[in-house]
Amino acid sequence: MRRFLLWLVLIGVVVVAGAVVFLMWDLDWRWRPATVTKNQAEIGQALDQSGWVSPHLTGPHVYVIAFRNCPACVQFEQTEFPKLQAAEVDTRVIMIARADVNGQPLSTPAERATVAELWVGRSWKLFQQWSLASPQTWTAPAIPPADGDAARTAVIEAGRGLVANLTPQLRANGVRFAYPMLIWWTKDHQMRACACTNQQSWRFVEKELGA
Repeated sequence: MRRFLLWLVLIGVVVVAGAVVFLMWDLDWRWRPATVTKNQAEIGQALDQSGWVSPHLTGPHVYVIAFRNCPACVQFEQTEFPKLQAAEVDTRVIMIARADVNGQPLSTPAERATVAELWVGRSWKLFQQWSLASPQTWTAPAIPPADGDAARTAVIEAGRGLVANLTPQLRANGVRFAYPMLIWWTKDHQMRACACTNQQSWRFVEKELGA
C-alpha cells in the first residue's frame, strides 16, 4: 500500500512538473526570439543590400520583412513602430511582393509596382502613404508599373530571392520564416531573429531594443 501511495505521489509530481513546463513554454519560451549563430555574415549582408526603407533614426536598427496585405505585419507596424521609433530604433522595412503559388498570384500589379519603387527609390514617405491606404483600393499613383519592365521585375525577384535564401539560413538557427520577420542586433552584438506573428513576441523585441 505504501509503495502504491509513493507511486501515486511520484506520478502527481511528474504531472504537475510537466504542466508547469508546458505553461512556461506556452506563455513565455515559445515566443522568445532566437539567437542567430550560423550564416550571420551572409544574413547581415543580404539585409543591408536589400531595398529597405526607414525613417533613418540614430539608434539600433531592426529589419522588418513584410508584405502589404499581412494582418500581423500591419498590426505590428501600427502598434510597435511608434514605441520603437520613440526609442530612436531605426525600423528598416523590407517589403516583398510574394511569388505566385500554383499559378495563382499572391500580389497585385499595384503592389508589385510599389514594392519595386520602394526598393529603387528607398522612400519612407511612400511606404507611409501606402501603409495608410487600403490595399484593395491602392492604385500606385504616379508609380511606374513593374509588370512588363525587365529592370523592375528583376527588383521584385530580388525580394523574393531574399526570402528564399533567408528561409533555410534561419531554419539552420531554429527559426521558422514567417511574416513579419524581424532581425536585429543586441547591445552585445548578438544577432537575433523573430517570426513575430503573435503579439506575445513583441514584448521581447521591445525589451531587447530598449523601447
